[in-house]
Amino acid sequence: MDVTLLISAALGSLVGLILALTGAGGAIIAVPLLVFGLGLGVAQAAPIGLLAVGLSAGLGALLALREGKVRYKAAALMATAGALISPIGLWVAHRVPDAPLTLVFACVLGMVAVRMFRQKSGAMHGGPEYAPSDLPCRLNADRGKLDWTAPCARALALSGVLSGFLSGLLGVGGGFVIVPALRRASDIPMQGIVATSLAVIALVSAAGVVASAASGHMLWLEALPFAAGALAGMLGGRRAARHVSGKRLQQSFAAFAGCVAVGMAVKAVLGMHTSGWF
Repeated sequence: MDVTLLISAALGSLVGLILALTGAGGAIIAVPLLVFGLGLGVAQAAPIGLLAVGLSAGLGALLALREGKVRYKAAALMATAGALISPIGLWVAHRVPDAPLTLVFACVLGMVAVRMFRQKSGAMHGGPEYAPSDLPCRLNADRGKLDWTAPCARALALSGVLSGFLSGLLGVGGGFVIVPALRRASDIPMQGIVATSLAVIALVSAAGVVASAASGHMLWLEALPFAAGALAGMLGGRRAARHVSGKRLQQSFAAFAGCVAVGMAVKAVLGMHTSGWF
C-alpha cells in the first residue's frame, strides 16, 4: 500500500480519537495534521479536513437525534445560512496565498486553545448554567421547544454564517463558533447544544465538501483514507473516553493545540519572509 495512504489513514485515526476524547472542538486539529504530516497547504488540507469532520459529526448527530437531543429546526436554520456562505469562504481560500492563510488558521487555533483551557468542566458536561431572562432564544416550558422570534432567528442565522465562512476558508467544522453562540443566545441544555452543533457541523461540512469536489479542489487520494481513519478512530475512542478525566483531557488537548498553533504561526511567518512580504 502507498505510504501516503498509510500516513493519511494514521493521521485521520488520530483526529477521530481526539474527536472522541474531547468533543467537536477537536476537529480543528485535522488541518494542521495534514499540513505537517502530508506537507499540504491550508487550502489543500481544508476540504480533506471537512470531509473527515463532516462524517464524524454526522455519525454523532445521528446518534443524538435518536435520543431526541438535536434541536433540528435551529440546526436547519444555522446550517442553511452556513451552507450558503461556505462556498464564499472556499473561494477566498484559493485566492489568498498559503502563508497568510496559515497565519489566520494559527490565530484561530490559538484562540480555540485558550478558550478550551479556560473552560470549566461543569459547562462541558451539562452542569448548572445561568440563563438570563433576555435571551433571544428560549425554550417553551410547556412544549419543550424553542419559541421562534425574529431576534432568535437572526442570532442563529448569524452564527451559522460565521461558521459557514470559516468552514469554507479554513476547513474547520465550526463547533467552536456554534457552541458558544448557542450558549449565549439560548437556554438549551448543554447536551442539546453539543448535539445541535454536531448536526450543523455535518450539514455545513457536507456543503463545503460538495463545493470543493465540484471545483476540483478535493484531493481524493489523501481524503478517503483520512476520512476512513477518522471514523475508525472516533468509534474506537468512544470506549476510552469513559475512563479519562474530562477536564484534564480538555486542558491537555488545549496545550497541544496551542503548541500546534505556535508551530503554524512560525511556519507562516517564515513563508511570508521567504515570499518577500517583509
